Amino acid sequence: MITSILAQASAGGAGIMGQVFLFGSIILIMYFFMIRPQQKKQKETKKFIEEIKKGDQIVTIGGLHGKVSSIDGDTVTMELDRGFKVTVEKSAISLDFTKKTSK
Repeated sequence: MITSILAQASAGGAGIMGQVFLFGSIILIMYFFMIRPQQKKQKETKKFIEEIKKGDQIVTIGGLHGKVSSIDGDTVTMELDRGFKVTVEKSAISLDFTKKTSK
């Protein structure tokens, strides 16, 4: 009777370690497939927005295509057509679509 209780107690400890290992591996997988790529994308977007200069072709999140006419702090004035200018926030510029149109 005592030996069977001791055998059950030692098997229960291995189950807990397996669960901890499984939980830790799930967190590690989530970090490498979800959190890390998102942080990398945010870093690229921030760098792109900081490096925008006059004459660059850009696309806004709303889908407006134009050329940077001037930059004033957190706003960008973009020229959509000859003489037609629109002022947008820098945060409204899309990195993904701007890369696609510049190729």
